[in-house]
Amino acid sequence: MTRPRTDGAPGPERDTADPAPSAVPLPAPGTDPPHAPAVLAPLPTLPTLPAPARAVSPPAPLGPGPSTVPASGAPGDEHGPPTRRFLARATLVTASLSVAAALLGLVRDQSLARLFGAGRDTDAFLVAWTVPEFAATLLIEDGLAFALVPAFSVALARRAQGVPGDPVRSLVAGTLPRLALAFTAVGALLALAAPQFVAALAPGLPGPALAVDCTRLTASCVLSFGLAGYCSAALRAHRRFLAPAAIYLAYNAGIITAMYTLGGRWGVRSAACGVAAGGCLMVAVQLPSLVRQLRRRRVGGAAPGTVAAARPLDVPLLATVLLFALCRQSQVLIERFLASGLPSGAISHLNYAQKVAQIPMTLSMMLCTVTFPVVARALADGDTERARGRVERDLALAGRLVLLGTAAVVACAPQLIALLFQRGAFTAQDTAATAAVMRVYALGLLGQTLTGVLVRSYFSAGRASWYPVAAMAAGIAATSWIGARTVGSWGVTGIAAANATGITLTAALLLAGTGRHGVPIRTAPVLRELSRPLRAAAVAAVAGALVAGLPSAAPAGLAAGGATVAAVFVLLAWVLGAQGFAPALRSVRILTRRLAHAVLR
Repeated sequence: MTRPRTDGAPGPERDTADPAPSAVPLPAPGTDPPHAPAVLAPLPTLPTLPAPARAVSPPAPLGPGPSTVPASGAPGDEHGPPTRRFLARATLVTASLSVAAALLGLVRDQSLARLFGAGRDTDAFLVAWTVPEFAATLLIEDGLAFALVPAFSVALARRAQGVPGDPVRSLVAGTLPRLALAFTAVGALLALAAPQFVAALAPGLPGPALAVDCTRLTASCVLSFGLAGYCSAALRAHRRFLAPAAIYLAYNAGIITAMYTLGGRWGVRSAACGVAAGGCLMVAVQLPSLVRQLRRRRVGGAAPGTVAAARPLDVPLLATVLLFALCRQSQVLIERFLASGLPSGAISHLNYAQKVAQIPMTLSMMLCTVTFPVVARALADGDTERARGRVERDLALAGRLVLLGTAAVVACAPQLIALLFQRGAFTAQDTAATAAVMRVYALGLLGQTLTGVLVRSYFSAGRASWYPVAAMAAGIAATSWIGARTVGSWGVTGIAAANATGITLTAALLLAGTGRHGVPIRTAPVLRELSRPLRAAAVAAVAGALVAGLPSAAPAGLAAGGATVAAVFVLLAWVLGAQGFAPALRSVRILTRRLAHAVLR
């Protein structure tokens, strides 16, 4: 077994080439926006390229000297297939940092609520917060990563094949300057057009000047997030996961520091300054590790100065992925557009409710970020059966996890919001309004999770697919139509209901289209399996809500309601025959007997 490298990437081992992890560690909630990034970079070849041959290189010299790319199979090699232990250790690194970043993100939201409450100022900032939300989804997580990770993987494979020059450096030279120029231009245009952006996004917002100021500050994150996403994709393709997993720690730390140091003088504008500073920190955290990877040289390569022709990015794939991510993130635009005409605080209540309600979805989606390269590798090998089995298991397990979390959120919403946010400028009325919205949001968590699992199966082959874009567009159309007709009578609750309905429609369409456009999963068995924990979650939510309302203190109510939800959900799912619960209960009984024997003997 090899020790982890100094840049945080554990080296693969020689004992097995099984790419599937033996156990998935506890998933970690991601930070905003709601979709967590891909953890591991698959090693596919683009559909138009032949599979690269392995280049046999002599072992790297011991002791000091120029850094070299090791031979295939050596510790730290980015060319050989990842081992089971490598995936488990890399997942543990990413999950641990994701947990820490999520906790810091919660501190960030608590600080925003404590310092500025849920009123006109926070509504103005949250309009500007749309910029980093979109930038993170398009440039760091779903969008750019699906195009850049395969491109860097192909460049690394060509490097191992022994082509002249260094394809990795050539790819960077051919793409990074142009992308950086595009990011700069878009950010500058957004800053100049901030008044028009705010007017279009939130036409009913009173006093838009504050939102315009915050938008101009957050516009800088288009460049910083774009560079951070580029670094993350390159490092994951090199199997370096520590720095990419740490970026949201740096980001949240920058926002929190800015709010507490500048909030007294600048008000909520300090949070926008923190977004700008946090984006720069995201790049700074990854830059040293990326520079080290780019300075490496393979042994036995071409003569110095030889330049390799860089392969272009897969433009159709990039277009479909970016359009899907844009459509999915446009749910936020619709919500804030509709809520801008409601009384002050409506946008803030939607924001806080969504942040908390999406924690179960983020927890369940961590599994898919780990298994995404496994599905991609199976498809690259032509093993559709293995890919189908993996996707079906992901759907079942992610569905069980998110339904348990949904039951807990619905049952304990008032206690959870009160414990997290009710202090300072965040009043009891804000708690009641946010809890009511969160319960409705939670009804769409299963659809959110299924959408996240299924869309990865569509793009695992590394080729463009327009069907997910059409499915997401249909969900957005449903959200817009229902939201416009319910906001007048139901207010923010109608907006949340429209969100849940639209994403559930998208999940249903993606599930129906897998046989023709994606991994051909068996839909009927998957739906039968999901129906069992769904029924258990409905009963558990009702029982948990009754118990949670008995204690007067929020912490006691949350503890009692959460324990009730967990117990009822597990027992009822076991009775209904849901997969995975009988072994879990047997393990609990065995562990309980062992503990009792150890204590009483």
